[in-house]
Amino acid sequence: MKILIIEDETALRIMLLNFLRHEGYVCETADTYEQAHEKIKLYQYDCVLVDLTLPDGSGLDLIRTLKADHSVAGVFILSARGSLDDKVLGLELGADDYLPKPFHLAELNARLRSVLRRRQFQGQHHLVFRDLTVFPDQALVLVKEQPVTLTRKEYELLLFLLVNPNRLLTKEAIAEHLWGDAADTADSFDFIYTHLKNLRKKLQELGADNYIRTVYGLGYKLEIA
Repeated sequence: MKILIIEDETALRIMLLNFLRHEGYVCETADTYEQAHEKIKLYQYDCVLVDLTLPDGSGLDLIRTLKADHSVAGVFILSARGSLDDKVLGLELGADDYLPKPFHLAELNARLRSVLRRRQFQGQHHLVFRDLTVFPDQALVLVKEQPVTLTRKEYELLLFLLVNPNRLLTKEAIAEHLWGDAADTADSFDFIYTHLKNLRKKLQELGADNYIRTVYGLGYKLEIA
């Protein structure tokens, strides 16, 4: 899962970045309105953590931009503002949740998982696709009720495909989603083929059909049937 952290307070931004990466999320950061606006215009995220008070603009305007662009990202407000009006306005604009500072990281993680479940798994704690059952909170994948051992990137790749069924995903989109800013420095995307090859092999060894279709020259697609 890919998250954008929009926070101008350096210590908090670094703490959130380290914590969420440790929890298995792919994270990017922005510390100004301008930088955050550029990122949400260029890239897709599963969730955006928004500080309302930024040195050069309002986080509320970023929420307006996300909604105007019909972004599928969950929106989570983090703010020291205690005003009820700010909270209500943020939620009315389309934010999924609001957590005032200071907060406990464990609570943030629990609420974040809840937002992602609502957004991507219709509120369910697991996802079923043909022979597969996935429990995102545990990073557990079952093939015909048998657990399969995946690397972190293989698991993230499978999850990205599962939440985008029958949608063509380019190599660039996959790399950017799984590696974030680091994908921009890649000379090629051959490593994606390697991860896909290994993922297919592990799933098929346990009896799964080959759901992942290669669209040559373009990318990959998870076929519903």
